[in-house]
Amino acid sequence: MLAEDGARDEPAPEEAPQADNEGKAFFILYLDGPEYLEELRRLAYWVENLLIPVYGGEVTSSTPWCPRWREHPEAIAYLHALWLAWQEKTGPKAQPSDPALWHQSYLWPTMDVLRGPNGPFAGCKPGAHRPKERPLIERDEFLQG
Repeated sequence: MLAEDGARDEPAPEEAPQADNEGKAFFILYLDGPEYLEELRRLAYWVENLLIPVYGGEVTSSTPWCPRWREHPEAIAYLHALWLAWQEKTGPKAQPSDPALWHQSYLWPTMDVLRGPNGPFAGCKPGAHRPKERPLIERDEFLQG
């Protein structure tokens, strides 16, 4: 959790990885195994210690939040993208107006999707996770070449 002055009460995990000289992707959906789990752990720290305490608002039937958000792949993708934008727009190289841009262009559109009536948390309630049923994909020989 963040202290009232904005400082962290506990040590933060490493900052998000940057693309190396070879242009290695670091968006969470491209990771797997231990790399994925470590990035998810770092994302969870940010979501649970900054994003939700500061911007979470009240949970209602029209603005749901899932306490088991890590079980929603769509939410992980959105939140990871939001976190990457946070680092860029609030980090040491940010311009003075970048935090405002982050709020307007990244935070609220993302939260509206996540917490909207058709978002990944629709049907979830405090203390009650409901997995979303995904569309069925019929596998055929098309992708086999």
